[in-house]
Amino acid sequence: MKHSIFLSLVTALLLSLMPSCKGGNSIVTSSGEGEKMQFDHARNLTIEDHGDYTTATIRNPWDTTKTLHTYILVPDSAEVPANVPAGTVVRVPLKRALVYSTVHQSLVGEMGARDAIGGVCDAQYIHNPDLLGRIADGRVIDCGSSYTPNMERIMQLNPDAVILSPYENSGNYGKLGQMGIPLIECADYMESTPLGRTEWMKFYGLLFGCEDETARMFASIEKEYNALKSLTNSIVNRPKVVVDRLYGNTWYVPGHNSVMDAYIRDAGAVNPFGSIGNAGSVGLSGEQVLHEAGDADIWIVRYSQASDKTLRELAADNPIYGQFKALKDGRVYGCNTERINYYEQTPFHPHWLLRDLIKTFHPELSSLPGDTKYFTPLQQD
Repeated sequence: MKHSIFLSLVTALLLSLMPSCKGGNSIVTSSGEGEKMQFDHARNLTIEDHGDYTTATIRNPWDTTKTLHTYILVPDSAEVPANVPAGTVVRVPLKRALVYSTVHQSLVGEMGARDAIGGVCDAQYIHNPDLLGRIADGRVIDCGSSYTPNMERIMQLNPDAVILSPYENSGNYGKLGQMGIPLIECADYMESTPLGRTEWMKFYGLLFGCEDETARMFASIEKEYNALKSLTNSIVNRPKVVVDRLYGNTWYVPGHNSVMDAYIRDAGAVNPFGSIGNAGSVGLSGEQVLHEAGDADIWIVRYSQASDKTLRELAADNPIYGQFKALKDGRVYGCNTERINYYEQTPFHPHWLLRDLIKTFHPELSSLPGDTKYFTPLQQD
């Protein structure tokens, strides 16, 4: 009996000395496995329902042998259970969140939880008129730049969570990480397929109490995406596509296992850089891109400026551009993100972008009537 009591005391002491996860509000104990939510596309997210709480584990996309963060979602109407595992406790549904990016601000609004957005960052990139109105009348606090957020305004807001996108070796987020506010690290952008990123909406649905709505949304999007993808299965003539342009001295091309690489393949085309790199974009010189993709049939360019770019303007931007076959043939298609909500919409509406790309790469497909939503041909003048 005495030996049993001694072991219990030692175990309790060891547990109390274990380090907690970053983000604050962590409780460290042990727990068994729960019922796992099914993910067919997302590879960096695992969610388990344990009845009185739910765990969401995010795999570190830069080192997949490690965990980036574990969250313990507990209904705010209940006490935190005594035997929750190690992780950051988040009381759900969120009611006063600080949402950094326009991508997630748009999704939260679409799934019916815009009232739960208490603060935003990078307000200058927001296009949604309702959210802009809420910022203007003070219902939503503008917390400044996502790179250097206004800490006084964040303290004024006192959010129940901060929704942000992590980056490699982002650490504990400085002063923000010391405030004891749960930091929700949205690593969805590190998934390697369009539907993989979109499927993260199931996690965000749990955070905002919209799990049924996001499950319905994803099922509909997945069905339409796969239907569009099937249209290109039997296509033999697959054009070679080059993407974007030089930024400074570097041209970031979609490499192997990148989302854009998947889009190009699913849209029935060939990515000349689809065999290089491990994931994401690869930085090359303009000469390297010209060597590998100078003969590309189609060129798609995302840019931001007051007026739509023309073929003549693109050719004048850099002497190397005029050597690309696609520019000579007038087969350059641009998306002006100054006036088109490309970055807000496409991460969680991949079917919209896939339809656009299929229509651009294969205009002969009569089964896709109507105009494109994002990319249009660059005019000569």
